[in-house]
Amino acid sequence: MEIHLKITGTLLILLALMHIALPKYFKWKEESRALSLITRQILYVHTVFIGITLLLMGLLCLCYSHALIHEQLGRVILLGLFLFWLLRLFFQFFVYSPKLWRGKLFETTVHIIFSSLWIYFTSVFVMSYLAH
Repeated sequence: MEIHLKITGTLLILLALMHIALPKYFKWKEESRALSLITRQILYVHTVFIGITLLLMGLLCLCYSHALIHEQLGRVILLGLFLFWLLRLFFQFFVYSPKLWRGKLFETTVHIIFSSLWIYFTSVFVMSYLAH
C-alpha cells in the first residue's frame, strides 16, 4: 500500500498545483464582478487554502507513507483522510448538479476523471488504514 500512498501523494501535489490556474481558467475576475468584496475574497482565500491543504496531504503521503501505515497516529490520519475523500466523493455525485456535465463531452470527461480520482483516493486511504 505504500506505493499507492506515494502515487496518491504525487497526484495530490499535482491537484494542488492545478489550483493556481483555476481563477484564470474559470474567468473568476470577470465572473465574480457581481459578488460582494467579501464573497469574492472568500472565494480566492478558500481556493488558496484548499490548494495548500492538498499540497500538505500530498507531501504527507509521499514522505511518510510507511509511518501512516505502521504507526498509530498515522492510522488515525489515514482514517481522517479516508473520511475526507469519502465526503468529497459524496459531494461529487450529490451536491454538484449533473447539469454541469451531462451532455457535454469535455465536462463529462472531467467529471469521470475526477470521480475516478476521488474513488482512488478514498480506496487507497481505507485500504491503507485496514492494511495493518
